[in-house]
Amino acid sequence: MVHRTWRRAAILVAGLLTLGLAACSEDSPDAKDLSGNRAGAMTGYGVGDQFTATEPVSFSILYNNHPNYPLKKEWAFWSELTRRTGVTLEPVAVPLSDYEQKRSLLIGAGDAPMIIPKTYHPQENAFVSSGAVLPVSDYLDLMPHLKDRIARWNLQPEIDSLRQSDGKFYLLPGVHEKPTAEYSLAVRADVLDQLGLAVPTTWDELYTVLKAMKARYPDSYPFSDRWSRPTPGGSLLNILGASYGTSGGWGYQHATWDPTAGKFVYTGATEQYKQMLQYLHRLVAEGLLDPESFTQSDEAARQKLANGRSFVIGANAQTLVNDNRPDLAKNRPDARLVKIPLPVGPAGEINPASRLEGGIMISKKARESEHFVAMMQFVDWLWYSDAGQEFARWGVEGTTFTKDATGRRILAADVNVVGLNPKADRHLQKDFGFYNGVFAYGGTTELVQSFFSAEEREFQQVMNARRPLPVPPPAPLTDDEREQASLWETPLKDHVTQMTLRFVLGQRPLGEWDAYVAELRTKNAQAYLDLVNKAHERYRKDNG
Repeated sequence: MVHRTWRRAAILVAGLLTLGLAACSEDSPDAKDLSGNRAGAMTGYGVGDQFTATEPVSFSILYNNHPNYPLKKEWAFWSELTRRTGVTLEPVAVPLSDYEQKRSLLIGAGDAPMIIPKTYHPQENAFVSSGAVLPVSDYLDLMPHLKDRIARWNLQPEIDSLRQSDGKFYLLPGVHEKPTAEYSLAVRADVLDQLGLAVPTTWDELYTVLKAMKARYPDSYPFSDRWSRPTPGGSLLNILGASYGTSGGWGYQHATWDPTAGKFVYTGATEQYKQMLQYLHRLVAEGLLDPESFTQSDEAARQKLANGRSFVIGANAQTLVNDNRPDLAKNRPDARLVKIPLPVGPAGEINPASRLEGGIMISKKARESEHFVAMMQFVDWLWYSDAGQEFARWGVEGTTFTKDATGRRILAADVNVVGLNPKADRHLQKDFGFYNGVFAYGGTTELVQSFFSAEEREFQQVMNARRPLPVPPPAPLTDDEREQASLWETPLKDHVTQMTLRFVLGQRPLGEWDAYVAELRTKNAQAYLDLVNKAHERYRKDNG
């Protein structure tokens, strides 16, 4: 699968604030006056239409150059895209490692390309006040495929979460029909069989399983986790937090919506957060969870699993297949490792993944182009239509893939990607430019899962049967408020992170919880909440 980072998931317990499909375009005089910007645009372009410019056009695009498939001018992606749409893309290539810094520099200098993809909310916030990027919500009427998906997939609450204090949003997000949960736990199924135990379905059942493993193998830490850097326990606290109705680790958010109280509360001081730490502390205190899980390298965690010193580890589909199973095969060829559905906790059967992911900003200067309408139609087709998304992900039918009688896509035998045809001479990403993270994200569940193994599809089927997390109501800050909040956020998060680790490891007794909460208040936790709740009330009154 195209790699998506943890930034996709901001785990919050929330209530819904449902707004209509935003007639921001109706409210903006500037958005209406497009008479001089329609060169190359299609008349009557709508859902299901193939976008084809009425004259040759070219658009600059910031290109995130991934080291696994470095940019090649001769890729079929470029030439076939031009053949289908009449559009020539002019990539401004930036190395993956420097992408965010270079993007900021280009935007700040006024030199940004027209199309700026691979932007993850709230990264766009930094460019709103300067007017360097467009309020794309003003131009949704130019994007029928995106509007259709927002309506059909009931995405309006998620879209509203992107809005700024002016009621507009400045990022065109990748949108999913259903959330795709990536992270869970992998468990040694052969050890479960040996102990006569079933796959754990809840965190309480996991505790029972770990106790049995520890009794049988007393010198082990049954659970030793990875992904602990740079955020201690980043993945574990993320998925466990969602199960407890809070957020932690990678997905930590300072403010959590409390639907009962009708306001945001400070996450690190909630009862749910405390209960999560109590659970983890119990695992550590009883020798069931390796205390190094919060500080060790991924390699160290992998080796402990491979050497039989642990039996449970955090995993996603890629690490399961590319790391853990090959590691075990070298040392313990009879071992069977399975990724289990996310264990259920006090929050019930939830799928913590978001239906939004990184998306596209549009440079302000694009609005001045005579081809602006054509560009927005093109973006709509490539990133949001069924045909455009299939093209970006799978390539050219008859060349990189075929379809069987049922319409199922089959990768060409001489083309490989994600290990589907490991002996093939050519690679879908490296040699053709398709399944590229700049262009291939979001879509229908069927398309998103089309490269998944049968095992991963079964995992997703279980997760998709669960309810998604509610989306918190918007609370967009003004520029001045955001500046103030940023001054409070770093020391607050540092303290939560440090104390989380100390509570879990037993270095600070949980009996001092009230003192810890008081410490958060001295670090402006309440002032931060007052700011957020004020912003929420203001937005509710202005847009209710």
